[in-house]
Amino acid sequence: MNKKLKDILSNSLFFLIVIILSFLIIKFVGQRTVVIGPSMMTTLEDGDNMIIDKISYRFHDPERFDIVIFPFRNNSGNTYIKRVIGLPGETVRIDDEGVIYINDEVLDESYGREIIQNPGNARDGVTLGANEYYVLGDNRNDSEDSRFSVGVVYRREIIGRAVFRIWPFAKMGPVK
Repeated sequence: MNKKLKDILSNSLFFLIVIILSFLIIKFVGQRTVVIGPSMMTTLEDGDNMIIDKISYRFHDPERFDIVIFPFRNNSGNTYIKRVIGLPGETVRIDDEGVIYINDEVLDESYGREIIQNPGNARDGVTLGANEYYVLGDNRNDSEDSRFSVGVVYRREIIGRAVFRIWPFAKMGPVK
């Protein structure tokens, strides 16, 4: 086999390996996503680019206050990005003053941008099943979340969690 053919085969094998590794990383480890809309303001802004950790939830379940990514249920290829508020087995209730209760105890959190104006389905309480999560946007009055058409999010639907903002550069860093 001549040198030119060996070089072509060697380079082709190298590129094939790079493509396969890239696919595996994007499918199972992490990927980039872009925030669209104001529902997570002021934590995340429209146009922010971030890295999603897709591997850690293979070893443990989402925790309260994690920012998770899950798909629209209409198979459009779009995703939601919201904060986990309620965990499996808990009852989430939001009163008319906008106070969030977990199992009848006030949730101590400061992520919400403002007082919740519409408790939606949580007014009377929502009891979560074994693999269900209740999520809210941080911009509570401008967020389509578990209170409304999004409903509860099933564990199997969660793609991963937002871990690091990469754009804009001035805001680069861990997402909390």
